[in-house]
Amino acid sequence: MTENLNPTNVENYLIKNPEFLKSYLSKHGAPDITHKDGSHSEPSSPEIKIKRLPNFTSGRGNSITTSIFKKYVEGNLERIKKTSKDRNQLLSMSEDEVFMELIRDIATELDVNVLCHKILKNVSILTRSDRGSLFLVRGSKGNRYLVSKLFDVTEVSTISESLHTEETEIKVPFGKGIAGFVAESKDTVNIKDAYEDPRFNKDVDLKTGYRTHSILCMPILNYEGEVIGVAQIINKVTGNHEFTKQDEDVFRKYLIFCGIGITNAQLFELSVQEYKRNQLLLNLARGIFEEQTSLERLIQKVMLDSQDMLKCERCTVYLTEESMSKGGKNLTGMFAKILKKQFYKLLALAVHQDPHPEEDSNVQAKAKPTSTKDVLFSMAFDLYAKDGGNIRVPSAAEVAKSRNAEIARHVVLKGTPLNVSEIQIDAMFGKIRGFEDDGFKTKNMLCMPIFNNEKKIIGVTLLVNKLNGVPFNENDANIIEAFSIFTGLGIHNCQMYENACRLMAKQTVALEVLSYHATAQQEETDKLMASEFPPGKDIGLYTFEFNDIPLDELETVKCTITMFQEANLLAEFKIPLEVMCRWTLSVKKNYRPVTYHNWRHAFNVTQTMFTILYTGGLIKKFEGLEVLGLLVACLCHDLDHRGTNNAFQVKVASPLAMLYSTSVMEHHHFDHCIMILNSEGNNIFQSLSPAQYRNIIKMLEHAILSTDLALYFKKRGDFQKLVQEGETEYIEPYKKDLLKAMMMTACDVAAITKPWEIQEKVAQLVANEFFEQGDKERTELGETPMAMMDREKKDELPKMQVGFIDAICLPIYKMFAEMNQSLRPLYDGVMDNKKHWQELAEVHERKTTGKINDEDSEPVQRNRSPEQNGLPQKSDSKEHKRKEPEVQFEKKVKIVEPKKTKVCVLL
Repeated sequence: MTENLNPTNVENYLIKNPEFLKSYLSKHGAPDITHKDGSHSEPSSPEIKIKRLPNFTSGRGNSITTSIFKKYVEGNLERIKKTSKDRNQLLSMSEDEVFMELIRDIATELDVNVLCHKILKNVSILTRSDRGSLFLVRGSKGNRYLVSKLFDVTEVSTISESLHTEETEIKVPFGKGIAGFVAESKDTVNIKDAYEDPRFNKDVDLKTGYRTHSILCMPILNYEGEVIGVAQIINKVTGNHEFTKQDEDVFRKYLIFCGIGITNAQLFELSVQEYKRNQLLLNLARGIFEEQTSLERLIQKVMLDSQDMLKCERCTVYLTEESMSKGGKNLTGMFAKILKKQFYKLLALAVHQDPHPEEDSNVQAKAKPTSTKDVLFSMAFDLYAKDGGNIRVPSAAEVAKSRNAEIARHVVLKGTPLNVSEIQIDAMFGKIRGFEDDGFKTKNMLCMPIFNNEKKIIGVTLLVNKLNGVPFNENDANIIEAFSIFTGLGIHNCQMYENACRLMAKQTVALEVLSYHATAQQEETDKLMASEFPPGKDIGLYTFEFNDIPLDELETVKCTITMFQEANLLAEFKIPLEVMCRWTLSVKKNYRPVTYHNWRHAFNVTQTMFTILYTGGLIKKFEGLEVLGLLVACLCHDLDHRGTNNAFQVKVASPLAMLYSTSVMEHHHFDHCIMILNSEGNNIFQSLSPAQYRNIIKMLEHAILSTDLALYFKKRGDFQKLVQEGETEYIEPYKKDLLKAMMMTACDVAAITKPWEIQEKVAQLVANEFFEQGDKERTELGETPMAMMDREKKDELPKMQVGFIDAICLPIYKMFAEMNQSLRPLYDGVMDNKKHWQELAEVHERKTTGKINDEDSEPVQRNRSPEQNGLPQKSDSKEHKRKEPEVQFEKKVKIVEPKKTKVCVLL
């Protein structure tokens, strides 16, 4: 039947039987030529065909392959039971049928050993040879050799009888013997009389008692033409025992398929091995992150989890002294720099001692070892396979005397892996017989260094005696390298965790110390409680023109308590006077003595809020809890101000800039406020209900963050729209939050609304702060500061003040004046000050253009007394007062450079 099959006959059959073609295509046709109804596409169809994309979600084909792979890996793959054909059946089949049988074997057999055994048996039958053998290529390109995989396969032999394991396999170097010659030359060798060929080794016959007559040996090539194995058949059983040309052709055809089968099976076997290894490494990775509290327990867990992967009699992990170092020296990156540069400095200041001076000296003193005597192991872990996975920790004395440890030191010194056999041990390290003091005999070993994240060797992994008795190979080296990498990661992770825990403990201690020093002491609190708190009206707390300059520090604190008392907040929210006094003193204590953003500024902002609420009449729009939140927010809105603005913090990559991505200082002020509230004896919210507490904390955050001018500019348009629409109630949450945000800004810059005598002095303080930041930017960052912070442009201050008023101050105070006439004094005050600054700016402009004489613009030193300004004076006060500038502004005056002050910034 098959002899009559040819393209013409097939084509004629399909033409006469169109239904058969349709049925065949519906069952076996590709998707792009088959319709859903089962009909096939006509080639002449004018429609544009869009090729159907593969459905990856269903994965029909892949799911079958995945299932087979999974079953194979798990050892549950059921082999198709197929009866092997005997000699008579194979000889009765045609050549095409024999090869179809071979193709089916290749398609269904994934085990390279079973496949090659079938091929050799079939070849033996078809060539009538007595037996056959298969050798596979091993080793690197520079050191390749053959190993006997299947040896003396006969027609009746089983695979277990013929298969050579790693322990029993015969190694044949390339170029040695008949098989080695064929592997090297890729030529076919057909020997009629083996004993006459000098390449034949007669010792094999002498050992086995078998008489070899003829040999046919051929190379097995892959698709690139490289030798992957050698097959040979021995002793033809018919005729004169010589293999014919026909036998060579049959053998060659079989070996082509054999090469395909071996390549595919080897690739599949490699994928299975890689899958198993990846699973082991994943389990190892999970173990690394499960155990991070102890370095010793981590190493033990890693070694136990890796037993199936290592496959050796003994595994030892040595850790160098550096790997066991403490104190955060292994921290890396910006986080480490900040911890070392900032946190330890803070801790040292708190406890009055040097931060880890010995640690730093040890780090600098570390030198690279020059001999094995310089390599010291602090700890070792021994895993014995015969002990059922028990891990022993040798003593320091045992490690010092261990011969294996000496080889590990050599690896640390050289920094490269080491794979040695017993002979190589003798040659490289003297006559070491390989016996340890405990009686263990070392036959061969594989040694791999363990690196940390800085590429420094922190340990060594040493494998001793492979379980199958053969030396370690390249695959073993790859496995142990992966093991060492994961071990290094585990050590690094564990050290990072230990360092983090240690730093957290140190931070807790530092915070306790700092909290003690940042909280008002009981003596201060008692003194304040015993004082008399002056009535608000007597000291002008209800006026927009209030002046704090004549007050000493204690009087400002008393005035603060007065505001909270007269707002009825202590009584309404059951705040004990002692807690209120301690909290106020603690807040004052947590303001740094900077030039402007200090306690005085916070006190003035709070007084302005108090005046807006009561004198300005906005108190009606807020509940008591909101009033409490606004006053607390004003008093805390610049806590721990560093004297520099947000942009400067970002430029220098300060720790604060790393903590907060936006509104850097404002977030810090809020967090500092919460820290004080959480300090013992400072919680003025202690009597609030949980709901009230959550609400006021939320209000505090919103109010303090609103002092960021970047947020002010974003919200000002919405507020202006409400004012223009005549909004007066501000009942809706969004509108009320918007009103509170604008009130915070109005209070924050309220110094611009004060009488000229006060505004003049405060402006000089602000200018000094700006100049100090500008000096830092110029000297530390190498940048030219912006004009308002540039000391070289100090004469332009009046002009810049006018710009500041127009851009920021006038719009907000104008809106408040339009909303409520009681707030008109704020607007009038800023307009009056604008006129003064405008006049000074014009004087400077005329001088620079040459329209004014130098003698008319000489500085006038005006150290005017408070009486001359119409203000009360306290001459007997010994406490710190707000700094007075050395130079006062008057018409036709230029600014003289003030004395150097501490760094600060206004916004």
